[in-house]
Amino acid sequence: MTPVPQSPYARALGERLDDLHPRLRTYFQAIPDGAVGIGEGVFERVGTPRRWLWPILRLLERRGVVAACWERDIPFRIENRTIASRAIGERTFHLARGPWVMHDAVALTRHGRVVDELGEPGLIAACFDVRAHDGALELTSRAVGFRLGRLRVRLPRFLSPVVRLTERFDDAVDRQFVSVSIDAPVIGRVYEYRGHFQYRIETVAERETAG
Repeated sequence: MTPVPQSPYARALGERLDDLHPRLRTYFQAIPDGAVGIGEGVFERVGTPRRWLWPILRLLERRGVVAACWERDIPFRIENRTIASRAIGERTFHLARGPWVMHDAVALTRHGRVVDELGEPGLIAACFDVRAHDGALELTSRAVGFRLGRLRVRLPRFLSPVVRLTERFDDAVDRQFVSVSIDAPVIGRVYEYRGHFQYRIETVAERETAG
């Protein structure tokens, strides 16, 4: 009997997966073959008000890592897939200047942590500790690095930003909430986005019918 594939999040959490809200368990488990996870909602704010950082962020924006902006009430759409045991995500932010797409691919390390490769092709990578707390999923980065040609360079701890992600579900409003922040040493908060959305799993047949 062929084993049911697990997502990197499910493998990292193990039995702790049951500590997540049931709707989050659906979100963080593997997407079946021939299906896609769709989320649609609004980010309350995206980017950073530190405009002097925008020229640097624009370089990363072109590679699908972060957006160089500071905007509020941004409609967005998520498409999640599981490919070769990796969680592949594509997030489309409908910014004031037009749509921008963020790419990421999450895998499991041999140490049982998740590593998220951001941008194309995996320009930035962050390794996370995973925690289930009060029904929510919390990620805190342990290391951040980047790709330089064929080399992967890990930033020393004193230079490495700390990335935090929290996903929770609110039954009162039937919405999933996400919050991501990036804090750099000395500087402080350099990037964030937070908002809420509704999520569903669609099969290829359902997508074709809707189309």
